[in-house]
Amino acid sequence: MNQRLQNEPASRLRIVSLGGVDEIGKNMTVFEYEDDIVVVDCGSIFPKEDMLGIDLVIPDVSYLAAKKKNVRGYLFTHGHEDHIGATPYILRQVPAPLFGTKLTLALVDLKLKEHRLQGIPMQVVQPRDEVRLGKFTAKFIHVSHSIAGACAIALTCPAGTVLVSGDFKIDYTPIDGQVTDLQTLASLGEKGVLAMLCESTNVERPGHTISERKIGTTFDNMFRDAKGRVIVAMFASNIHRMQMVVDSAIRYGRRVCFIGRSMVNVSRVAMQIGELHVPEECMVDVDSLDQYPDEELLVMTTGSQGEPMAGLTRMAYAEHRKLQIRPSDMVIISATPIPGNEKYISRVINQLYRCGAQVVYEAMAEVHVSGHARQEELKLMHALVKPKYFIPVHGEYRMLWQHAELAESMGMNSKDIIIPEIGQVIEMNAEGCYLTDQVPTGGILVDGLGIGDVGNVVLRDRKHLSQDGLIIVVMAINRDECKLVSGPDIISRGFIYVRENEDIIENVRDVVRQILADSNLAGEEWPNLKNRIKDDLHRYIYEKIKRNPMILPIILDI
Repeated sequence: MNQRLQNEPASRLRIVSLGGVDEIGKNMTVFEYEDDIVVVDCGSIFPKEDMLGIDLVIPDVSYLAAKKKNVRGYLFTHGHEDHIGATPYILRQVPAPLFGTKLTLALVDLKLKEHRLQGIPMQVVQPRDEVRLGKFTAKFIHVSHSIAGACAIALTCPAGTVLVSGDFKIDYTPIDGQVTDLQTLASLGEKGVLAMLCESTNVERPGHTISERKIGTTFDNMFRDAKGRVIVAMFASNIHRMQMVVDSAIRYGRRVCFIGRSMVNVSRVAMQIGELHVPEECMVDVDSLDQYPDEELLVMTTGSQGEPMAGLTRMAYAEHRKLQIRPSDMVIISATPIPGNEKYISRVINQLYRCGAQVVYEAMAEVHVSGHARQEELKLMHALVKPKYFIPVHGEYRMLWQHAELAESMGMNSKDIIIPEIGQVIEMNAEGCYLTDQVPTGGILVDGLGIGDVGNVVLRDRKHLSQDGLIIVVMAINRDECKLVSGPDIISRGFIYVRENEDIIENVRDVVRQILADSNLAGEEWPNLKNRIKDDLHRYIYEKIKRNPMILPIILDI
């Protein structure tokens, strides 16, 4: 008899965060009940400063890969990179159907096509739709955010209902007119919610997040006063703001040009599915910009975070093939720096001023509002949902801690609040909530087409090379005759300027010659000889000039 006895407790629901806790980004949460697994979001994160040459960081999904036959599907809360950016990489390891709103899946599909990944089933859902995935039922609930199609997700299994808030704010006057579905959230709270995973990005900020509509007046005023081109840098995925900027531009007789690969791709997809409306006669190709007066042009570009290869950065440093910054330009940076990116955007702003442009950014005018809930909005979410257990997510540790304190201030027992660690397994049902084992986790580094082939050793070498440079010692040895045939030749990169330091290079040669003279070339193992060359050269160079370059001996046996 398969039916559970009436008094038998339900199996425990397992929740594992593979990313998105103690960090902002890389959001990915695994929900497991018996033999069924669903995954909410599949995001990436910007590399840290010391991750030289790394393009992005994605979650380690070795736990999922070991159970991939149990994965019933991926559910997406919305289409920002920190929630969908890892999808093409993860799906190669753990394929499963994808579920999300129209714009979200359109952006995911764009990524899959770029990676030539085909055959992944996708199902577009509408807010309040429910999908069945094994023993899970997932309900999508519309929330306001800085991108269209954002949803909270209520996951129900025999253990109970868990609400994943996704990124949200309570905006009573959103651009698209669709307010957060407080009615459905309240209905869930009345029925009983086992646990809530709620974002913590703005928990440190009191009050309410202002409405996106508020900055529309700012853009109108700027377009009215601008004498030359207006260049707006922003996240390509912020379709609502993009629409607002386009509307202001058209209102003041400007044509629209999109620059930057992601800006062009996302705007095209958004227009195809009806989320962005730009009259065809108002659009201008980048190659045609010089055919129109400056006062008739709006350029929308990437680079709001100061990324080196993004459109705005290349324009500022005169590296863009099609567009250079002019003194008559007004440049609007409509974004807040992501933590860690402050100095990059600061450099770009300084360079824009050097070009003579008028620069407007958040510190000067209301050109950006957050898409994340502040304290009063978070309190409203807690009051409506009334979860039995609470798990703060999407934030650095201090944010998770402060969100836990906010939940306590709303009357929750501290024993029912869990501040999660990445990879920590949380098990729960109506009888209790427990911390159990730890699964393998971490960040997988993506460098070009390489996924996970760059680790700590390679990063350490890159850092060493960037700080101290490289010396290559090349020599040819005849082992049979036990003599040096040619060399040692010294090649230096990033260490010293050879032409002005020939005495140091010659002394390095002398040190190597002395090592060879003291060695039994006939019987010496080459690895031992190379290690002795490295050690002695390190010692000599540090004593002479207090530098520590990477040393690479190359021995040719002829």
